[in-house]
Amino acid sequence: MQETILILDFGSQYTQLIARRVRELHVYCEIHPFNHFPEITPNIKGVILSGSPFSVRDAGSPVPDLSAIKGKLPLLGVCYGAQFLAVSQGGTVEASKIREYGRANLNFVDSESPLLNGINEGSQVWMSHGDTILSIPKSFKKIASTHDVAFAGYQIENEDTYAIQFHPEVYHSTDGLTLLRNFVVGVCRCKQTWTPNSFIETSVAALREKLGTDKVVLGLSGGVDSSVAAMLLHKTIGKNLYCIFVDNGLLRKNEFEKVIDSYLSLGLNVKGVDAKNQFLTKLAGITDPETKRKIIGNTFIDIFDEEARLIENVKWLAQGTIYPDVIESISVKGPSATIKSHHNVGGLPDFMKLKVVEPLNTLFKDEVRVIGRELGIPSFIIDRHPFPGPGLGIRILGDITSEKVRILQEVDEIYIEGLQAHGLYDKVWQAGAILLPVQSVGVMGDERTYENVVALRAVNSTDGMTADWSHLPYAFLAKISNEIINKVKGVNRVVYDISSKPPATIEWE
Repeated sequence: MQETILILDFGSQYTQLIARRVRELHVYCEIHPFNHFPEITPNIKGVILSGSPFSVRDAGSPVPDLSAIKGKLPLLGVCYGAQFLAVSQGGTVEASKIREYGRANLNFVDSESPLLNGINEGSQVWMSHGDTILSIPKSFKKIASTHDVAFAGYQIENEDTYAIQFHPEVYHSTDGLTLLRNFVVGVCRCKQTWTPNSFIETSVAALREKLGTDKVVLGLSGGVDSSVAAMLLHKTIGKNLYCIFVDNGLLRKNEFEKVIDSYLSLGLNVKGVDAKNQFLTKLAGITDPETKRKIIGNTFIDIFDEEARLIENVKWLAQGTIYPDVIESISVKGPSATIKSHHNVGGLPDFMKLKVVEPLNTLFKDEVRVIGRELGIPSFIIDRHPFPGPGLGIRILGDITSEKVRILQEVDEIYIEGLQAHGLYDKVWQAGAILLPVQSVGVMGDERTYENVVALRAVNSTDGMTADWSHLPYAFLAKISNEIINKVKGVNRVVYDISSKPPATIEWE
């Protein structure tokens, strides 16, 4: 069985970052709610307790049952995890006189502690807590301090149990990855064998056993996740994978043709379905964003189901679900009753009596891209920016018409090709154009115009959870604005969105 580090989630905004850092060390890990984790089996080599928005002093704060873990497996408590371990053994945690958020430096480091091997005094760490540990039990040993936090780190004697009040998973903790390596590789003795090639090999073997000679149907979107899922399944079952790519009329300009050609060149068994008119007819006159999303989603399901029924004896539905989708559909209080409507998780309609296979549901986005490169998927697909499932339907504010789609496709093409030509595309996490339900006065030649306004959006992010607006060069924005207004009939004004997430979202609808 695969060596695994188990991460117990107490609701911290940084929990996914812990997992990402552990996987950077080529060690597989899984996130589970603190009160809903799997049975401890021999392949679980260690456990990490995450931080939390709760205080251990709060009534109803998370209390995990660690009876099968503590003293039996290597254990690392981070922030809330450290405070919980201290309090549960008789230590004292109180509200800090000085709430410590942001950068701090270690002014004491126990160089003999296996957790802190190679970390020196002065090392910068990232704090994010309102409570602090004031005292620790006699069986505990202090291993790190900062100017304001006496017990920034400790370990329990005669146990492989360690705890820290700072966050090693964030980039601001300069030796954070070293600390995690010390725990995962040094203390837990993980072999660092989890690589893209090993993932492909083990996944293909597991999928062959699971699927046998059954037929599988997959709805392709042209995006990274569904494309990688398709190639992994293609490597496993070949022509028994039936891919369906639906043109909903809300894709980027010429995208349907380009993506179909790419899929066919990869050897995929793919059928393209031109359904532009069906989508646009059903969307006519609809302005509410959520209603538009539902119409687009439901229409896709209807068309996909109709096409899937033409395949004889199909048994499985494949989906490009990735790990953040799975994590976000489970709360720290246990399985969530509500799943985000744009996620693949749980999205199968009742009338489609197919079993579900999700070959990527243990991977983060950056890992999906690495696997895709290993599988030979071209950069045109694998390195593209995220694109929303409803496509341009949520980038056209207000009602949707074929003319508005034409305008936005032409604007988007100029913008995206401009980013690529100026070497900016790969420096931006996601970019797109939005057609606003606003017309403004302009002058073109000797004529007065009253035409549409478009907003350009570009953000930098790692996973879309938070995002900063991209500081694109003024000269570039001026050039693109001028090109859009000159070339796209119906647009006479371009604006640039400089809002970050939060408080704004990446998409406008």
